[in-house]
Amino acid sequence: MGVRSVCCILLISLLKSSFAHNDFFTSIGHMTDLLYTEKDLVTSLKDYIKAEESKLEQVKQWAEKLDALTETATQDPEGFLGHPVNAFKLMKRLNTEWGEVEDLVLKDMSDGFISNLTIQRQYFPNDEDQTGAAKALLRLQDTYQLDTQIISSGDLPGVTTGLPFKSTMTTEDCFELGKIAYSEADYYHTELWMAQALKQLDEGEESSVETVTVLDYLSYSVYQQGELERALNHTKRLLSVDPEHQRALGNLKYFDYQLAKQKKAEKEQSVKEESKKEQEKTVGKGEYLPEKRKYEQLCRGQGVRMSPRRQRRLLCRYYNSNRHPFYIIGPVKQEDEWDRPRIIRYHDIISEKEMEKVKELAKPRLRRATISNPITGVLETAQYRISKSAWLAAYENPVVDCINQRIEDITGLDVKTAEELQVANYGVGGQYEPHFDFGRNDEPDAFKELGTGNRIATWLIYMSDVAAGGTTVFPEVGATVKPMKGTAIFWYNLFPSGEGDYRTRHAACPVLLGNKWVSNKWIHERGQEFRRPCGLKEAD
Repeated sequence: MGVRSVCCILLISLLKSSFAHNDFFTSIGHMTDLLYTEKDLVTSLKDYIKAEESKLEQVKQWAEKLDALTETATQDPEGFLGHPVNAFKLMKRLNTEWGEVEDLVLKDMSDGFISNLTIQRQYFPNDEDQTGAAKALLRLQDTYQLDTQIISSGDLPGVTTGLPFKSTMTTEDCFELGKIAYSEADYYHTELWMAQALKQLDEGEESSVETVTVLDYLSYSVYQQGELERALNHTKRLLSVDPEHQRALGNLKYFDYQLAKQKKAEKEQSVKEESKKEQEKTVGKGEYLPEKRKYEQLCRGQGVRMSPRRQRRLLCRYYNSNRHPFYIIGPVKQEDEWDRPRIIRYHDIISEKEMEKVKELAKPRLRRATISNPITGVLETAQYRISKSAWLAAYENPVVDCINQRIEDITGLDVKTAEELQVANYGVGGQYEPHFDFGRNDEPDAFKELGTGNRIATWLIYMSDVAAGGTTVFPEVGATVKPMKGTAIFWYNLFPSGEGDYRTRHAACPVLLGNKWVSNKWIHERGQEFRRPCGLKEAD
């Protein structure tokens, strides 16, 4: 290999490494590249198999030819070698041709495949990606209250019959998911997925995972949740399969002892205490729901708070943006999604071509969202936001400039002081937990460096349909907005007085099935003084 070739390979490697991204699981858009990588590796592997088959075919033909020759020759060795040509050819074969066969057998046909695999492996997902994808499945399971059997069978909500890419989980998959939960000390999910792995083994599925190993994890995870009797039963079953299992033998004695101790304590517990516990369970039931539970309910389509009377007031209309010349000729379709706070959806607001261009511009720049650690000041990935985002400036492409102008024309707000267009692509189970877009009173310096005031309004464009999940929800008011490709929703984060509207706290539900792309524009206060005048009251 020449110096020039080596330099080229090094240059390509450096270029590729500069474009390599971690946290694959946080963006479906970036994960699509991995499919093409895998396809390339499969092609390379098939080429290797063909080369090996060709080599073996040559060896096979040589063996068959020699088999027939030696069979004839050994019947009368002296007579066979009495022919001078046979004697010469024997010397030639043993001195030269068998050496060639040896070289052929020793020839390594895997060089091309191994080289390709070595190059590609540095861009493979890592342990963090696998753990992230596993946690995403567990998050989806909890948020949408999915049974392990539903996930394992691939029959997720939104999956249509006969879908070509429907996928099921093997016993190994279920076991691996349980192990990841176990490594995070999440014994609740460990139990669920070890139980599913055991179920599939009991149903006769062939697997490299042993029943004993699954039962070992299962009994311990159940024990960690305080279920001693069930832990004991799993341990007994384990010992029926492997009577010499040392850990199980020790656990059997320990669980028996702890269970006897627990039963004794239960007998001594007074009826008065039981009655007190029941009262504690019922007090305040249904009166207050933590935000996380409200958020998850809304994601499932439950807990939407909109009376029929209010719903009748939500209308659709053609909107000309206060007689804007462009929209008098072609008014936009406007739909009321919610009344308090007012959330408006605009239909057919962006073309397919524009959406594809925005994705094309954003994809190479997509990065995981980061936040500054309040103690160390170091930038860390935001665990509450499973997505990647990129920022697009108006001067970069006419499409971005056109979108910005459209937002200004429709909302009547000045976008010159707005932030750049942010494009986000969500990953496996991608979500954005409840948050405010505006800076609160306890964080007065939130947008100080911009010098444009607070975020007065949000414009959110849906650039893909989502088969299941991915809804935008407002937990404070019980509102839900489904992603609809080519539409945008708009709301004010601040009252006209400049005070924050806390009802606008919102979240992006985990994507259960599909690929979610959005872009948003955060519009700031500066420049809106005459476009949206101040109110006299705080709630104006």
